[in-house]
Amino acid sequence: MIRVLAPLALSLPLFAALPTPQEALALAFPGAQLTRKEHVLSDVQAGRVQALARTELPGRWIVTYEARRDGRLVGVGFFDTHRVRTLNETLLVAVSAEGRILRVETVVFHEPQDYRAKQAWVRQFEGRALDDRLGLKGEIRPLSGATLTANAMTDAARRCLALDQVLYGGVK
Repeated sequence: MIRVLAPLALSLPLFAALPTPQEALALAFPGAQLTRKEHVLSDVQAGRVQALARTELPGRWIVTYEARRDGRLVGVGFFDTHRVRTLNETLLVAVSAEGRILRVETVVFHEPQDYRAKQAWVRQFEGRALDDRLGLKGEIRPLSGATLTANAMTDAARRCLALDQVLYGGVK
């Protein structure tokens, strides 16, 4: 019995559970009151998001989660679902009231776990604003062995920051 369970026990850290969307929002905005909002982008807004993000916008129906403390907007959470290689990933990108990334959290990852970005790599997005340096040819380090993941996550971060600028003015 021990011979059968030992390999399983050694592999458990590789399959650490991802947070649920609600848990990810609570991690990003501790103690905040969250309100779900739906937005339908106009042609002009969608074009502006794509121009700012420099990546495709998969749809015009956008759901945001506004985080408030004492009635004051402290940030907005965006869930971005996109293809990595052949399968999807969903990220929470939490944006501060100042238009900077507070946290990026993976909530769904269907690709092999070897392609998933480590939290230490993901943390480099924290504090970033939407500018020319937010990219793999800028200040985001490449991810060895998971280039498609790095590209997908960087595009998602840019897209969510662009949505924040268009929907909330970037600075609230």
